[in-house]
Amino acid sequence: MKNLVKTTLSAAAVLLALPLLSFAEEGKSIYGKDNRLEYFQAGQIVKTLSDSVVSLWKSASVEIAEGKAKLKTVNFGDRLNLCPGEKFREQPIGAFCSGSLVGPDLVMTAGHCIKDAASCADAKMVFGYNIRKDGEAAVTTLPASEVYGCAKIIKRFLGGEPGSANPTGQSLGPDYALIQLDRKVSGHKPLPVNRGANLKKDDSILVIGHPVGLPLKISGGAKVRDFSKVGYFVADLDTFGGNSGSPVFNTNTLKIEGILVRGDEDFVDSPAGCTTMATYEQTGGRGEDVTKISALSASIPRLPGEKVTKGAGLEEVEVIQMDSSEIQSIEITPSREISFD
Repeated sequence: MKNLVKTTLSAAAVLLALPLLSFAEEGKSIYGKDNRLEYFQAGQIVKTLSDSVVSLWKSASVEIAEGKAKLKTVNFGDRLNLCPGEKFREQPIGAFCSGSLVGPDLVMTAGHCIKDAASCADAKMVFGYNIRKDGEAAVTTLPASEVYGCAKIIKRFLGGEPGSANPTGQSLGPDYALIQLDRKVSGHKPLPVNRGANLKKDDSILVIGHPVGLPLKISGGAKVRDFSKVGYFVADLDTFGGNSGSPVFNTNTLKIEGILVRGDEDFVDSPAGCTTMATYEQTGGRGEDVTKISALSASIPRLPGEKVTKGAGLEEVEVIQMDSSEIQSIEITPSREISFD
């Protein structure tokens, strides 16, 4: 399926003149009900979390002039030849990965999103690429102060368990990068990470990021399927290429439990000759893989107000004071890596 989508997009590239984008190789998909929620549909608690999530862009896709940053995007439906009625069909796409602010100048993402010093130098981290009100267009022009560069890679890992791969040839295991920005972030709070080991099978989780490079989406209604894997866990999150690097939260504690890194196929070819999003039963498909936060939490500095409960090995984070009850009741209101080269 990835080859089919790649061929279609290559043919369209000449007409659309899209700046080069390269999503992660691994696909993601929809399980059961499509739980993706717009920024404006969320309550204030979730919006506060979302405000510390970034979209990653190639430098050529961000034009800065006179204190403003203009994001270069194309129409989602046109680019992928989506069938009529596909969700978010008329929205813009352009970001290639997602990430989260975990320190004053530290962003956490997937290792395959920032591969080396060159890709670091060519990446821009953008806050606020979302849809803020019902009926409004996505924010694609923002203050230049919302755009940050990648100064250096603090820590990165992209590997798999020895000799292991899934049927599509994807290597399995942790996949992460911790990068330092070109300056400290203003107007956004670092997010708390879970330094304990209390997540388990069937726990409720939430992901925030930029599927297929779309404006920010929030997706709950998901659970941990398998927490026994080495370096990662499997869940039924509704995610796509572009979600790579997205923070995955425990909806009970509101702490980051991991980084979305890979999953099942994103899209399938419809008999009508157009493209549709891949969907599975809630318990079907291969599931989506999330790098466990324990793989890099030791490299994330403790935040002001973060406490350690002596003798228990558990942390209580006070950086963002929230009541998790609002997240528990999230509902959608009606309303792969894919290469664009």
